[in-house]
Amino acid sequence: MPLGLILGLGRSFRRKRTSSLDILTTKRVPRGFYKGKNCKPTGFHTRKGGYVIMQEKLPNYVVPDLTNFKLRPYVSQCPREATSTSTGANEAAK
Repeated sequence: MPLGLILGLGRSFRRKRTSSLDILTTKRVPRGFYKGKNCKPTGFHTRKGGYVIMQEKLPNYVVPDLTNFKLRPYVSQCPREATSTSTGANEAAK
């Protein structure tokens, strides 16, 4: 009896879903249901079958001008071999 209870609890923890989109499947909803991907629409459908995109619903990315920027990329295309000066890395390897 206690073993069955423990196995039942283990099964219930394994069946947890990470997203609410996983709960609905095609077998659990009415015919013609469209689940979608949980994203916001960028416009609306017209009566005649067209689609109007609204500019206020589109994402707007603000990118600064980096022409005279002093910093370089973190990863170089031609990496050099680095020498380790810290003793902590050598002690951890032993």
